[in-house]
Amino acid sequence: MRFILILLLSLPAWANNTKPVFSLKEQVEKYKKLYPLDDVYKKQTDNKGNGSDNLYGTRNFRAVLTGVYYRGGANNKFNKNKKRDNQNPLPQEGLENLCKQGFSEAMYFYKDHYEESEKVISCGKDQKLEYLNLASLKSGNEKALLLQVHKHIKGEIPGPMYGHCWNGWHASGYAAVINLIQYCSWSNDKALAYWRKNTDGNDTKEYKHVMDKIKIFKKFDDLTISDEEAKLICPKS
Repeated sequence: MRFILILLLSLPAWANNTKPVFSLKEQVEKYKKLYPLDDVYKKQTDNKGNGSDNLYGTRNFRAVLTGVYYRGGANNKFNKNKKRDNQNPLPQEGLENLCKQGFSEAMYFYKDHYEESEKVISCGKDQKLEYLNLASLKSGNEKALLLQVHKHIKGEIPGPMYGHCWNGWHASGYAAVINLIQYCSWSNDKALAYWRKNTDGNDTKEYKHVMDKIKIFKKFDDLTISDEEAKLICPKS
């Protein structure tokens, strides 16, 4: 008995660690089943926020990197429970629903009224969502956004991330294309065509500056993922 006690006391710290080991494959498979979005144009919630009750509070919810990064808007203008001006962050119910779906982070790409939002949402035992803010269209912020997504790919932050603007078209579209160029080796031309199509017809001259940014964006050499990881998360189309 004394020998067994000594042996247990001498075990390294990791031997008693019961925290689940992160598996990107398992996370991808889980969210494929939750959201069967088999191409980059399909939506889980539509322009009025309808489609999936468990994602209510979002608009135009689409997959970017399966199981890791999703994009969309905030359902304020069409909200059946509490309408408010479109230029707002996610409603509280949207944050709570994302948390319940296992999202660990959401990121708002504008600053309007962000200070009024709850920053850490708890939705069960050990399940939390952190609400972040970063201007995706501001030059120089691209690497910070990509680094945050990289942490999700590598399991430093388990659970997916939701990046959003107001409608789920322009700022969230730019954030999506730089991820697809960086991690899925998309060409700038392919990324631009994707961005334009996913504005749902709102690719007006007003957004020429965004289209110009897409044309010249270059991936960062020091933010890489393996071919196996890319095969798991990158869209087929």
